[in-house]
Amino acid sequence: MTTIIVDRFQYALQLRLVTVITGDAGSGKSTCLRAATSALHPSQYRVLPLPATSGTILELLRQMCLELGVPSSCSAAKLFKNLRDLLIDTTQKNQLIVLLIDEAHLLRLEVFAHLHTLLQCEFDSRPLMPVVLSGQLGLIDRLLYHTSRPFSSRVVGKTHLEGLQLKHMEGYLNHHLSIAGATQTLLSDEAVVAIHQRSGGLLRTAGNLTRGALPAAAAQKCSIVSAEHVRLASSEIL
Repeated sequence: MTTIIVDRFQYALQLRLVTVITGDAGSGKSTCLRAATSALHPSQYRVLPLPATSGTILELLRQMCLELGVPSSCSAAKLFKNLRDLLIDTTQKNQLIVLLIDEAHLLRLEVFAHLHTLLQCEFDSRPLMPVVLSGQLGLIDRLLYHTSRPFSSRVVGKTHLEGLQLKHMEGYLNHHLSIAGATQTLLSDEAVVAIHQRSGGLLRTAGNLTRGALPAAAAQKCSIVSAEHVRLASSEIL
C-alpha cells in the first residue's frame, strides 16, 4: 500500500494537482507521507506540512504565510496575492512547493471552496502547487460537497488505508522490534494473532499493544510474549 501511495504522490507532483489519503486513526497515513516525502530533493521541492484546524480560510492562509516567510495580513485578498506571487516566483526558479495538510477532515467547507484559487495561474493556465490531503474518511464527504467541486475536480489520486492483514502484521512488528535492538524472537505466533485481532490491523494500536505486552512478559520473567500478555496490555489502552 505504501508503494501505491508513493506512486500517486509522485503523479500528483508531476501534474501539480491533488492527491488524497484516507484511513482510520493510526492506520499509517503519516508513515506513508514520510516515506513519500523522504525521496524529494530539497533543491527541487519545498515541503510545507500543515496540521489542519477548524479555522477559516484566512487562518489557513496565515499558517502558510508564517511557514513560508511571506508577509501576513488581515486581508484574505492580500494573503492570496502574497502567496500566489511566491508560488509563481518559486516555479520560475524550478522549485516546487508541496502543500501537505494532515487531519484534513477537520477543514471547514469554506476552505475547500476557496483553496483552489491559490493553486492555479490566471484562468487556470498553469497549476502552481500540488496538494496532499490526509485524513479520516469524512474527508471524502467534504470533497463531494457542491461548493468543494472546483477544488476536488483537481484530485488525481485517492487512496484509502485499510488495517494490515495478519501476514503483514508479523513482519511489521518484527521490523520495529529489530530497529529497537531485538536480536531474537520476542513475540509468539499467538501473540501476533492477538495483536492483529485486538488492533484491527491498525499500526498505532498494534504498536501500543506490543509496547504494553513486552513489560507484562518481563514482569513474569517470560522471554517470549504470549497472547495473555497482549490481553493484559489491551486492558491498559483505550
